[in-house]
Formats: sequence, C-alpha cells, structure tokens
Amino acid sequence: MAKTLSFACVHFTVAFTLGYLMTGSVAVGGAVALVEPLCNTVAFHLHEKAWAWLRERRAGVAAEPAMAAA
Repeated sequence: MAKTLSFACVHFTVAFTLGYLMTGSVAVGGAVALVEPLCNTVAFHLHEKAWAWLRERRAGVAAEPAMAAA
C-alpha cells in the first residue's frame, strides 16, 4: 500500500507541475492534477476489461476445436 500511495503522490505532482508549467495557473495545475488521474483510472479499468474480454475470446477459440473433436 505504501508503494501505491507513493506512486499516487508522484502522479499528482507530475500532473500538477505540467499543468502549472503549461499555463502558469495554480488553479489549472490543481484541476489537471485531479482530473487527469481520474480519467486514467477509468481508462485503465476499461483497458483491463478489454484485455479480459480478449483473453476469454482467445480461450474460447482455442477450446472450440477440442470440443468439436470430443
């Protein structure tokens, strides 16, 4: 858990710093630091669901010939 919290701090810091450097606004930097990780969390969830679907599909395709032979 400590590693996860540490990474979250790094992620927020990088997002804030980039937002601030690009705009010069603390408010925009703060907004980016909050919104960007949230969007990445949702994107990661969808990414994992897509990979799980592909794994299931590949497993089903690999199992079909074995089922037909039985």
